[in-house]
Amino acid sequence: MGFFKDFKSFLLKGDIVNLATAVIVAGAFGKIVSSFTNDILMPPIGMLLGNVDFSELKYVLQEAVVDASGETTQAAVSINYGSFIQFIIDFIIIGFAIFMVLKAYEKTKKKEEAAPAAPKGPSQEELLAEIRDLLKK
Repeated sequence: MGFFKDFKSFLLKGDIVNLATAVIVAGAFGKIVSSFTNDILMPPIGMLLGNVDFSELKYVLQEAVVDASGETTQAAVSINYGSFIQFIIDFIIIGFAIFMVLKAYEKTKKKEEAAPAAPKGPSQEELLAEIRDLLKK
């Protein structure tokens, strides 16, 4: 029973919950970046390069085998370097976004550290001495 209790406390720690949340948000962010790259960024780049569709760029190692009826019996074997280029652009965009978030986070941390500390009030001994002096008057 101790194992399950330890496992439950491990799962319910704040760090694990934060990590799980970050993974879910990162997955969604990755899909957004992939869509941005594939649907918004790459078409104009392809158009500028002579109507190139990056998703179709590949080096065929072995052609597909098609039978007499026109059905493919064996798929083509190819190196899809166009998709690889798109993934590299995805990676660069995600890396840049993470860089900007971390830079903003560091800036807020520096502001917190640089903020002047609240002035310290008098110590207990100083307050007692002040009360004593007032009572003497």
